[in-house]
Amino acid sequence: MSALTSYQKKLFVFLSVATLFEGYDFIALTQLLPELRQAMNLSEAEGGRLVSFINIGTVVAFVLLRYADRLGRRRVLTITIAGYTAFTFLSGLAPGVIAFALCQFGARVFLTAEWAISMVYAAEEFPAERRGTVIGVIQGCSSLGSIVCAGLVPTLLQLPWGWRSVYFVGIVPLLLLAYARRGLKESRRFEQQVGQAAGKSFFHIWSTPYKRRVLQMAIVWGLTYLCTQNAVTFWKEFAISDRNFTDKQVALSITVAAVASMPLVFYAGKLLDQVGRRIGAVIIFSLAVVGVLGCYGFTGWWPLTGALVLGIFGASGVLPVLNAFTAELFPTELRGDAFAWSNNVLGRIGYVLSPAVVGVLAEQFGSWGPAVQLTVIGPAIALVLMLLWLPETKARELEETAAV
Repeated sequence: MSALTSYQKKLFVFLSVATLFEGYDFIALTQLLPELRQAMNLSEAEGGRLVSFINIGTVVAFVLLRYADRLGRRRVLTITIAGYTAFTFLSGLAPGVIAFALCQFGARVFLTAEWAISMVYAAEEFPAERRGTVIGVIQGCSSLGSIVCAGLVPTLLQLPWGWRSVYFVGIVPLLLLAYARRGLKESRRFEQQVGQAAGKSFFHIWSTPYKRRVLQMAIVWGLTYLCTQNAVTFWKEFAISDRNFTDKQVALSITVAAVASMPLVFYAGKLLDQVGRRIGAVIIFSLAVVGVLGCYGFTGWWPLTGALVLGIFGASGVLPVLNAFTAELFPTELRGDAFAWSNNVLGRIGYVLSPAVVGVLAEQFGSWGPAVQLTVIGPAIALVLMLLWLPETKARELEETAAV
């Protein structure tokens, strides 16, 4: 196995730290949702619609992401870091629900584009035999960001600024990251194909032999998001309203479960390099389904926390699988557009709509448990489709795996 160069190690650290804040921002909204609903007088259904509106930003991220194939990975990544730093700070200043929703919408646009470009960087700049591990660790840092946020929220809520403190604290490391990106180089593979994507329409990929793959990956992404988007988002609501947990019990449970899930999350990428993408998908997606059923069905602090370990792992662990497939099954000149279409434009439909649907179902059922448990149908079907549609890409060069 080839050793990483000095620059690859620095790039590895940079991308990992950048992705950490995607996890911080994601869990921040989850942890603050009950407080936000109370402060802004929102019902369960309105809270679900708020999350859905904010998540539309993950779709709009395609506007930035598509330029990664034209302007370069480095330039667009720099723009995303500056963008989500600004909108995270503005979220803390928001005077009401509309302003907050718009600021978080903007933050999600830049965060999601940054995350996707980080995965493209990881696929293009690291050895084939380590690609799954690198993608997995970078994605795992998103979960680490969730732990940091979950651990800080109870304390930050006690500060004079309340929930706003979570966003004010979050921008400090982002400013350091913006400074550190100066040593970032352009992707070698992008430099080798500069100009090939220039002048091409965003719809160009639909006139290529890769249109079938785009549609297949979009379906798999969308079905997976139906569940993973909600698995952690509404767990605090469920624990408080359905299981009568206190804020401190919820914070402890999420922190313990997140910490306990970290070895699994960081191992997910290595698992893909060891057993392959397809077998790895079977293991990870199966654990995700079991985890969500358990953490929204069990009673008692320990059983729920134990199941939440798998729930958090599932929500994070499925991403290295899908990131690897999406990065590996398309050529360099189409890789950014492929991510944009399969994940952001089409796949995120399930990501955006499902929270609103879950919120409505929770009101009808009078419980968050069955409303979220129903969503496991999505990743179960997605797993079957992956096994039917997608080839094994383990330890193969991108030029080989991207061939139709």
